[in-house]
Amino acid sequence: MDTIIAGIDPEHPDPEIINRAGDIIRSGGLVAFPTETVYGLGGDALSAASAAAIYSAKGRPSDNPLIVHISDLDSIKRIVRGMPDAAYRLAERFWPGPLTMILEKSDEVPSATTGGLDTVAVRFPSDPVAQAFIQAAGGYVAAPSANLSGKPSPTSSKYVIQDMDGRIDMILCGDDSRIGLESTIVDLTEERPVILRPGYVTLDMIREVLPDTVVDSALIRDDSDLRPKAPGMKYRHYAPQGELVVVKGAPDRVISYISEKTAEDSSSGHRTGVIAPDSDLARYMADVKLGTGDAGDSEACAHRLFDLLRRMDDESVDRIYAVGLAGGGLDDAIMNRLLKAAGHHIVNV
Repeated sequence: MDTIIAGIDPEHPDPEIINRAGDIIRSGGLVAFPTETVYGLGGDALSAASAAAIYSAKGRPSDNPLIVHISDLDSIKRIVRGMPDAAYRLAERFWPGPLTMILEKSDEVPSATTGGLDTVAVRFPSDPVAQAFIQAAGGYVAAPSANLSGKPSPTSSKYVIQDMDGRIDMILCGDDSRIGLESTIVDLTEERPVILRPGYVTLDMIREVLPDTVVDSALIRDDSDLRPKAPGMKYRHYAPQGELVVVKGAPDRVISYISEKTAEDSSSGHRTGVIAPDSDLARYMADVKLGTGDAGDSEACAHRLFDLLRRMDDESVDRIYAVGLAGGGLDDAIMNRLLKAAGHHIVNV
């Protein structure tokens, strides 16, 4: 397949390019597109065949539900069985933006899109290219992240091209993703709202709107035996090619432990990498040292994380050590991604 690679102005999307992308979706094709979280791989959310094509292009298990992206709030009425008050309240506060809500699905949404579930995950992204594209595509675009299954989610179009060139019809190349982590997912079909995937919209932020919200405990625990409630979160995600270990503890002890390990790895012929706050990088000995931003700057870390994992692959690093975060707020979302990328290989020092 010859993939169309189309650069697009993030603030003023070319209508001709957007309409061409929309026509591809309407005809059953696939288009990768930018959002404020990560790049998405889009297909027609109301077509079982399109869902199957997405799973095939990604190499993704078919029981891993796809998120339906909309471009206006009224569109949700077609794909859900009623909109609870809690959903309206969250939409008023966080949409458009990096929040996905799980609701009871209508018959319009094929089970292939929802991984066989009777619920549907819905998001209204804030990215202007995404909004224009979704509208041109008919208003309902199913889209997981635009990467091969298991690899770090792409926040830059170059990594979308790396994974998807020749596998899909078109790639819309905009700016790098502003946030860098996938959306927060909150399930509104239970007695209490439950966060199934932490993200930029934190538990505290959601509790300002819905005070009784809880978190699926399997998401942020170090114990890999706990199974998350969301089907998609049971699979390993975000993994670089090299072996990744998360090291958590007091800064001096973390630096000492990682330095000892990278020295051992180097003596054994391994190419080593460290992911740590900018201010500490000089204290490490490794072949590749990449900074997450200032210590305590969770937004910078979130923005850079997937790109750092991809860069480790670019540098052919086979042993990677990442400094763990203290937890709470956005740190929980970052640690969730790190733990999954590391296969829950964490060392507390």
